[in-house]
Amino acid sequence: MSEQKKKLSIIMFSGTIEKLISLGIFVSSATAAGYEVNLLFLGMALLNVTKKGIKKQPAPIDKNYEKSGPILMKRLQELKYPVWYQQIEEAKKTGKVKVFACNKAMELSGIKKEDLADFVDDVIEPEAFFNIAEGGITLFI
Repeated sequence: MSEQKKKLSIIMFSGTIEKLISLGIFVSSATAAGYEVNLLFLGMALLNVTKKGIKKQPAPIDKNYEKSGPILMKRLQELKYPVWYQQIEEAKKTGKVKVFACNKAMELSGIKKEDLADFVDDVIEPEAFFNIAEGGITLFI
């Protein structure tokens, strides 16, 4: 019997910092546990994987976390915790992480391929991501 490949696919829609921090943690933890990780950025999250968006970090805080968000950000800085996209870049070095941007979301947002951060591997259609994600765990954030 062949061993089933462990796979985590995350559709990243939210562009708020507390969710991006969670994404970094999920990606780092999953690769450490031997998972293949696939990320699809669309919606407001897509803006954060542009070269311009990376320079504007930290991303906005969700209104539900307005009071606790600044405390979290201060604590992360004190701990010298890597920024969410640095965690993704580090995890990509394992060869187990692929980062995709949704072509339809890019078209709606007016984002071109050359606008994307260097760690984005490719621009794909949602249908292609569903095929990549098949057979694993899929999260929508």
